[in-house]
Amino acid sequence: MDLKGKNAIVTGGGRGLGKAVALALANEGVNIAITGRNEANLKETVEEIKNIGVNAVYSVFSVDDESAVQAGIESAVEQLGGVDILINNAGIGDFGSIEEMPSETWEQVIKTNLFGVYYAAKAVYPFLKAKGQGDIVNVSSTAGLKGGGNMSAYAASKAAVVSLSQSMMAEWRKQNIRVITLTPSTIASDMSIQGGLTDGNPETVLQPEDFAEWVRDILKMNRRALIANGSIFSTNP
Repeated sequence: MDLKGKNAIVTGGGRGLGKAVALALANEGVNIAITGRNEANLKETVEEIKNIGVNAVYSVFSVDDESAVQAGIESAVEQLGGVDILINNAGIGDFGSIEEMPSETWEQVIKTNLFGVYYAAKAVYPFLKAKGQGDIVNVSSTAGLKGGGNMSAYAASKAAVVSLSQSMMAEWRKQNIRVITLTPSTIASDMSIQGGLTDGNPETVLQPEDFAEWVRDILKMNRRALIANGSIFSTNP
């Protein structure tokens, strides 16, 4: 399916996985709105996207604030002239043992990673419903399929994203909206490298571009096909 001329919103699009996905879609002719908290990163990425030859805008907000998400999504849709695709990518990772991690930190991970997906999808849904079709890609993690030590908050948040996405799919596929849940393994993103989860070696570790190509190819599938859930791993165990 040709993606040229479609409009996409990518949360957390100023760097890392979000930026890689935004660039991959832009290279397919998709107009892009990226969101995030760091305006400098967003501005820099928007200029890169514009150089590809598509329209690009940004909106500054934190996904844990529902009113800010609603206003930011509406602004992005207005600037793009519509929306066809939402990439729910924004998230944070704080790691530590259950007994040592402050409750406030645990709650913030849940609020950002779970509620952020909920707020953004809920804000975009009316536009997709009115159009009669669309795509929502919710980025979870293999940590959401199996928790591990020192990642209780992160794993719990990503497991909840999987369940939330399944409910979205059950409700919204009736409006020809494909809700796609992706559970990537460790990718050499800023978060995973800074969190000590990987050394980021491009010879052995998945790179953001690998993930971006996967998302692009899923979205290009004929609309009769829906990838409800998918995982991606590096070939190096």
